[in-house]
Amino acid sequence: MTGTTIKDTPEEWEVRATRTPFVGNKTSVRTDDVVMPDGTVVHRDYQVHPGSVAVLALDDADRVLVLRQYRHPVRHKLWEIPAGLLDVPGENPLRAAQRELYEEAHVKAEDWRVLTDVYTTAGGCDEAVRIFLARGLSEVEGDRFEVEDEEADMELARVSVTDLVRGVLAGELHNNCLVVGVLSLVAARNGDGLDALRPAGAPWPARPFEA
Repeated sequence: MTGTTIKDTPEEWEVRATRTPFVGNKTSVRTDDVVMPDGTVVHRDYQVHPGSVAVLALDDADRVLVLRQYRHPVRHKLWEIPAGLLDVPGENPLRAAQRELYEEAHVKAEDWRVLTDVYTTAGGCDEAVRIFLARGLSEVEGDRFEVEDEEADMELARVSVTDLVRGVLAGELHNNCLVVGVLSLVAARNGDGLDALRPAGAPWPARPFEA
C-alpha cells in the first residue's frame, strides 16, 4: 500500500439486542448481540466510557510534565501525563484538558494544539481520548486543588523528551497516553512541525462537543 492514504472510517453493524448488566460510578458494561457479515449473531461485551482528555505539557527546556500515580487494576505506579474524564456529555475537550492540567499540576499553558486522537482499547472499550500538546507553561497563582484517594499520593516531575522516548522503547513506561503522546510529539517534529498540528478546537467525531 505504498503511497496510499489509509483512514479509519465509521461503520455500524446491526445490533439485534442490547443490555447493560453492570453500571458503575463512571462507566458501565454493555452486551450487544451483533450481526456478523455471514448472518450469524454473536455477543460482544464492552465497557461504555464517557471519553477522556490528556495533556502533553512541554516546557521551554524540552521537558514534559509527568506524574506518578498508583493504578490498582495493573498493580503499578505508572508515570503518566495529566489526564481526566469528560464528566459532562458534550463537554468541550479543551476546557476539560485545561482543567486537568490545573488540578493535577497547578499549571496553565498559552498555546494548545491537538496532538492526536486515539481509541485506547477498541476491542473491549469505547473510550476515546484526545491528547493535547500544551506549550508556554506557567504556574497558576492561588491555592492548589485539593486531591484525594490515589491522587493524594501523586508525584510530579519534569522529564526530558529524550529520556521519555528511551523509557518507552526500553519497556519501562507503559501508560497509553504518555507513550502515544511522546512518540506523536517526536513524529510531529520530524514531519511538518508542531505548528502544523491541528488547532485545539478541531472537530472530534468520536466525542462531538460545543465550541
